[in-house]
Amino acid sequence: MASLTGMFPRMVQQTIQLVLEYDGGGFSGWQRQPDCRTIQGTLEAALGQICSEPVVAIAAGRTDAGVHARGQAVGVKVSERWNPIELRRALNAILPDDVWVARSHLMRSEFHARYSALSRRYQYHLGTDDCSKSPFRRRWEWSLTRPLSRELLDGCAGALVGDHCFRAFAVRGTAPRDDMHRCAVIAASWSDWRHGLVFGIEANRFLHHMVRFLVGTMIDIAGERRPLSDLEALLRADGSKITSPPAPARGLFLETIRYAPDLYLT
Repeated sequence: MASLTGMFPRMVQQTIQLVLEYDGGGFSGWQRQPDCRTIQGTLEAALGQICSEPVVAIAAGRTDAGVHARGQAVGVKVSERWNPIELRRALNAILPDDVWVARSHLMRSEFHARYSALSRRYQYHLGTDDCSKSPFRRRWEWSLTRPLSRELLDGCAGALVGDHCFRAFAVRGTAPRDDMHRCAVIAASWSDWRHGLVFGIEANRFLHHMVRFLVGTMIDIAGERRPLSDLEALLRADGSKITSPPAPARGLFLETIRYAPDLYLT
C-alpha cells in the first residue's frame, strides 16, 4: 500500500514569543509538575485547547513558587495559521485571572526563550511603611519596618556589579557539578518607591534562589546584623561565611528579558 504521508500537506510551524504577567502566589512555580498547579502546566493546557494538539512552552527562567512576573518570556511553536495577535487574544480568553499574555511577537526560528536571552532583570519590593502589613499588600511585597541603612544597602548593591562567583547564593545541588556559578551582573541598585524600597538587578543569568539570598543578606547588613565585608567574602565563595536566610518569595518579580533585536520578525 502506498504511503499516505504525501496526501496531506505538512503543517508549517512558526515561533512566537509570549510575554507573560502572572501572580505567582497561587502557583507552585513555573515548571510543570504532575500534582501541582504551575504556570507552565496552565499555559500548556490552554495552548493545547486552542491548538488541538500538545504545545511545549519554554520559559526564559523558571520562577519559584510564589514569585511573580511582569515580563516572563515564553517561546512556543504553533501552526502558521496563528499569528501573534490572534494567539494572544485566544489565550487570554481562556487563561485564569492570575495569568495574562501581555504581548506576543513573531520570532525567527532559531529563537530560544532561555538560551537566546542576553540578560534578565528582577525587582524585589520592600514595604517599609506601617500599611505594608495590610493584607492587600502583603501578597506582593516583604513588610519590613525595622530601621535600615540606605548607605549600606547602596554599598551592597555596588559590590554586586561585575563578574562574580555566586555559589554561596544558590541552593546546593541545583546546578551541574562542573558549573562555576559565575554570573555577570550588569546593574544592581536600590531605589525609593512610594511604599518603601525596590532592589533591581540585571544579569546574564541567575541561580536558584539567588536574588532572594542576596536580598536577605543585604537586609541583615543594612540592619547592622552583619558587616559589609561578609558580602565580599561570600562573593569570593571561600566557604568562610554563609548567607542570611532568603527573603520571602512574594516580594520578587521577574521584570523583563532582553534579546537581540534581529531575533524579532515583528
